[in-house]
Parts: sequence; C-alpha cells; structure tokens
Amino acid sequence: MLPASLSVYKTSPPSLFQPPQKAKIKQITMCEGLNRDYQLCEELGRGRFGVVYRCLSTASGSPFACKSIDKRLLSDDPTDRDCLDKEPKILTLLSGHPNVLQIHKVYEDEDYLHIITDLCDSPDLYTRLAAGGKFSEPDAASIFQQLVSAVAYCHRVGVAHRDIKPDNVLFDSRYNKVKLADFGSAEWFGSETMSGVVGTPYYVAPEVLSGREYNEKVDVWSAGVILYMMLAGVPPFYGDTAVEIFEAVMRGNLRFPTRIFRSVSPEAKDLLRKMICKDVSRRLSAEQVLRHPWIINGGVTQSMADLT
Repeated sequence: MLPASLSVYKTSPPSLFQPPQKAKIKQITMCEGLNRDYQLCEELGRGRFGVVYRCLSTASGSPFACKSIDKRLLSDDPTDRDCLDKEPKILTLLSGHPNVLQIHKVYEDEDYLHIITDLCDSPDLYTRLAAGGKFSEPDAASIFQQLVSAVAYCHRVGVAHRDIKPDNVLFDSRYNKVKLADFGSAEWFGSETMSGVVGTPYYVAPEVLSGREYNEKVDVWSAGVILYMMLAGVPPFYGDTAVEIFEAVMRGNLRFPTRIFRSVSPEAKDLLRKMICKDVSRRLSAEQVLRHPWIINGGVTQSMADLT
C-alpha cells in the first residue's frame, strides 16, 4: 500500500515550473542588498513556493537567475523550513563542478529568500523531451554523461539530490554544458541511510515509496528513468494518476517494447537494466554508470561503428 502522504497527487504528476508568465516584480519586497546588486527582469518559471527570474548584475550587466522563495507559503511542517535552509548550503558545497548549477549570492529578508545562480536560458530537458520525443544514442549519451557526472560528484561529497527529473536538467548555452539544478529536496547522507517520501511521479525509486530507509542510489534509479525516456520518448512506468504511476514503479517491471526499442542498442538496454533495478544491492552506483561501456563509448555502439 502506498503511503497516505502520496495521495495529495490526484491528477498528472506536477512539474517544477509552470509556463513563464509576465513578471510581477513589484509584488516582491526585495531586501536592500538584492535591490542594490541586481535588477530583476522577466519571470522564467514558477514553483510551489517561489518564482525564478532573469536578473542583471548592476555592476557588470551580466545575466543571472534569481530564485525568490516566499517563506510565507511554507507550511508549519519543519521539513519545509529545513529544505529552505539546506538548498543554498548544499549548492555552496557543490560549487565548482561544471555540471552543477552554480550559486553566486544569497539574500534573505523577513518574507523571502533570494538565491542568485547561473542563468540557463536554453530549454530544459523536460521541454526538449516534450518537443522532440526521442534522442539518438550519441546525443543522449552526451547529455547523460554530464548528468551522471554531476550525480557522482554529489554522492562523493555525501549529498543525495532525491528529485532528479528532466525539469531539473538545465542547459547553459554559453558553455554547452548540462547543469543539475533544484536541490530543495537534497539531503546529506554521509555513511547513513535516508528516509522520507520525496521525489516526483515517474522518477522516484520504489524503495522511497515503500517507506523504507534508502541510500543515494535512489538518484541512479531516477537518472535511469530519464535515460529510458530520452531513448524511448515514453516513461518506463506510467498511469493515468500519480497513484497508478507509483503502483507501476513499485512493481518495477521494466520492459523494452520492440516497436519502441527496435533501434536501441543492447548496450543501452544493459545500462538501463542495471540502473532501473529494484534490487538496490545490484543497482549500479553513479561511479559505475560512468564506467559502463555505453557511456565510455559515447553511445556509439559496435553496430553503429560497422555502419561507418
């Protein structure tokens, strides 16, 4: 049986951001430092607790993103406040990796927390999947290697993301880099296991839904689901409601329909089986994913090499 807390999702799975809307900058009470250092421009996206804006440095004119979180919208649950406090700290810890969204400054006043980060103004992976359906194996491998590199780095320093999904895979067009973003659900794990039902339908690992304690390999499952979607154009587990999706995830029956996977290589399917694996002890770590032949060869399989 699914945890009762999951019943809040009655319809289709929620996305992090809704389509951009016209910015209502005057409704935000900016703290003095933010107002001095940055000029807020148009809205880029909207989430449950806040809004992301494009902003310009008043000193250099360089563009950045400002994630403004309305603390008044947080529930009385201390977990919400804990997540709010952890995200800038975790981003600061991870700063320097080329595939993690870089944090630049944090401002806070009584009602808002403002986080200044890199601006990634190219369409995110969710938008690209929705528009194009599928990726070639070399194109998928190029993106996926960068994503898993970010995940492996997080795990090396003791951080689990816990909400890896296409919405949180951004693209920095200036440097042609993938950036893993939104660490609001992230957790430090060290040598300990984690608990708590977090994540998003389609991508959440079954051990999270079961209510058991779990480890950082929940991120590997989620990344594997993303790779499946990049190669197939559809998710491996689906349903008409979030609850039906969760039930399909719990069953974990991974299939490769012939009509969809006819042109997908055995190497790619081997990697998917080893990432979307219910047995956590047999599921690859992020470091092991990076050493898989499909990743090392950039998605170019022997059959493709024969064609060239």
